[in-house]
Amino acid sequence: MESSRERAGLLSHQVSAGRYFFLKLAPARASRFTLIFGGCETCNVDYLVRRSAFVYYGLEYVAEGAGRVRLNGSEAGLAPGTVFAYAPETDCMISTDPVRPMVKYFLCLAGADVPMRLARAGVAPGQARTLTAHAEVRNEFEDLIREGQHHGRLVARLCTARLEVLLLKIEDLTLHPAQHGDAAEELFLRCRALIDVRMEKFMTLGDIADAIGIKPTSVCRLFRRFQGTSPYQYLLRRKMILAAEYLVETGGLVKEAAQRVGFADPYHFSRCFKAMHGVSPSHLREYRRFS
Repeated sequence: MESSRERAGLLSHQVSAGRYFFLKLAPARASRFTLIFGGCETCNVDYLVRRSAFVYYGLEYVAEGAGRVRLNGSEAGLAPGTVFAYAPETDCMISTDPVRPMVKYFLCLAGADVPMRLARAGVAPGQARTLTAHAEVRNEFEDLIREGQHHGRLVARLCTARLEVLLLKIEDLTLHPAQHGDAAEELFLRCRALIDVRMEKFMTLGDIADAIGIKPTSVCRLFRRFQGTSPYQYLLRRKMILAAEYLVETGGLVKEAAQRVGFADPYHFSRCFKAMHGVSPSHLREYRRFS
């Protein structure tokens, strides 16, 4: 595990929230393609990064908000769906729109094969492009962060496998951009991705609709069409899956699991949990204790 001092020079302090994972900051010299660390950051209104050199290669993805990026003198706008990459020697400037601060994901990589692999995905170091139908890219980043924050002996290999899926997803979107007729599906994917990453904060259909900026009836139509269920049922299922993971992995209290997924009333949480999983949350705690 790397010290906080070692990490300090690698992360911006101009963020209001951040989630990170760290694998190995000093990879073996023979490594050809290695994932070092990554995360998700919510930028402050004054977020501005300027650098002419960095330790690693970087791949970044903007999920929300807007901004600007300049890579070796070539400038581009940043919007939801934009991915861009840089090399250690890339002259780089990244800024956010103060009215619409960015939420962005990033990965840092090392090894001689990194430029070739990023180029194959359609985003070579020094390039920026905006993907359509990109909501699933956010899901892949979330899965990668979640995996990286575990501490099992296979975490590095699991993260490498998830990284390959992420790059293939970007490559597929680069080669086969969405057609205009896919607008409804893209909106649905955005809704679903937002539920996946903010499920703790959402409790009602209105919360979801407000976050997306569309009417609740529109959200319902999208989920009925593309998911075959209601958005509230999807939200509730995601909450109960997260709660079950928490109870199995930590053996924490039921009230802690309830709070983790946004339930103020642990009794209401327990009823929803049993209706979804067929067993009570306390039963799942006991299963972990005696397994």
